[in-house]
Amino acid sequence: MRRHCLLFGAIVWLTGSLPAQAFIAYVSNEKSNTVSVIDTDKWAVVATIKVGQRPRGIEFTKDGKFVLVAVGDDDTIQMIDTATRKVTDSLPSGPDPELFVQDAAGKILYVANENDNTVTIIDIERRVRLGDVQVGVEPEGMAISPDGKFLINTSETTNMAHFIDTATRQVVANVLVDARPRFAEFKRDSSELWVSSEIGGTVSVIDPAKHTVITKIEFAIPGMRKEAIQPVGISISADAKTAFIALGPANRIAVVDAASHKVIKYLLVGQRVWHTAFTPDEKYLLVTNGVSNDVSVIDVAALKVIKTIQVGELPWGITIAKQ
Repeated sequence: MRRHCLLFGAIVWLTGSLPAQAFIAYVSNEKSNTVSVIDTDKWAVVATIKVGQRPRGIEFTKDGKFVLVAVGDDDTIQMIDTATRKVTDSLPSGPDPELFVQDAAGKILYVANENDNTVTIIDIERRVRLGDVQVGVEPEGMAISPDGKFLINTSETTNMAHFIDTATRQVVANVLVDARPRFAEFKRDSSELWVSSEIGGTVSVIDPAKHTVITKIEFAIPGMRKEAIQPVGISISADAKTAFIALGPANRIAVVDAASHKVIKYLLVGQRVWHTAFTPDEKYLLVTNGVSNDVSVIDVAALKVIKTIQVGELPWGITIAKQ
């Protein structure tokens, strides 16, 4: 009996020591024109994929079969086959695509084209362009409401968040935010839309139903000039309790109480932190550091940076899914 108990205990210990879930991350490297593939079991780059010129926005398709990457200087969205890790096809965007978002079904792609002030609508399966929506000057940030009814685009020069009705494909509201809005993120319950303003140094919290700014989150780091604090990427936890905001050349991630909109603490990461992504279990947050050419790994529960992974030149975007 004792031998069986010992054996059972050993099996439990071994099973518990194995990774609960295997995830893979793809990072777009804007200057080296590559995508780095990171195995989150090893916390190491396991492949480097050559892509087009100036890759930025990056995201897994909903079925996990492809990774889409916006190659701005090639004016297209390339498709990386996740089985072969090779570029196998492309989607027809407008000039200089930057960020994009899919509908919930993964059938339609909405792309911000920085150089012609439009959002392009693409049928992913048929690889065809369905139309364009005219927005403000230098569109970048893209988000879609959890119910799929509204698409959000932020325009860097017009300094607005544009609300687009996905059924009519018409702009139905414009919300003025601070200078150079870069990114937009909804809370999962649709109660709030957060928009980061890089030059303004704030995150505007918007009521999506009323199209009004509820409050603005501001940042202050002792010993750092205010103009060096430039919010870009945002990740809000599924339970809407905590948000993580990349602060650009401040080299910090701001941890924010998403209910009170107060900063809890700042985490020092690499140089010029750009974008962020949770692992699907939300145990870790990975962030891209454009100037130090690496990715920082944050333990979400401990609120601590636990690892730095070297990638390509000017890492910009990141997307993570199950292997």
